[in-house]
Amino acid sequence: TEIDKYCKEKGIEWFASAWDLESQKFLKQFDLKRNKIASAMIVYDDLIKEVASEGKHTFISTGMTTEEDITKAVNIFQNANCPFELMHCISTYPMNEEDANLNAIKTLREKYNCDVGYSGHEVGLAVSYAATALGITSLERHITIDRAMYGSDQSASLEPDGPNRVVRDIRIVEKAMGNGSKNITKKEAQIREKLANPYWWSKQ
Repeated sequence: TEIDKYCKEKGIEWFASAWDLESQKFLKQFDLKRNKIASAMIVYDDLIKEVASEGKHTFISTGMTTEEDITKAVNIFQNANCPFELMHCISTYPMNEEDANLNAIKTLREKYNCDVGYSGHEVGLAVSYAATALGITSLERHITIDRAMYGSDQSASLEPDGPNRVVRDIRIVEKAMGNGSKNITKKEAQIREKLANPYWWSKQ
């Protein structure tokens, strides 16, 4: 339909979260590469099974869920041999920073041995950058034309220039994380050599 046509014109890969079986079947006609399970739908077993049966990489949001809910969904996807990625999420709009519980990203990764992304509903970008530093494999943020518009998630959304800033800064964070080995950089080596030179010190 309109969204599919527009995205093809712009070279954008799109997908959507279905909230019922008929909607999921409707999405099939567009031959999308990925699926998404909304937080509220993770307990809808029939929908989970339908999505998993398609075998497409699926992002599974975990807002408002218990460990039991997540385990049940993960088992369905594993049994269907369908690739998936859990999305740590707090389903409040906007989310208070103190509720972010970003350490749950590590918990989910270790417990389910899978990729873990972050779906952010906070105002601002700091929490998203912190999630990036924790090794998330994807980031979801809502976007809007104007945060002052009517709607439950407008205040937690990024305005038009937001996505470009997020991508730019996340690339900086990724580079800054390094490989974890404690080595002297090339520039440090030059400085060290200079500071260790007695002649240099005699001239100060």
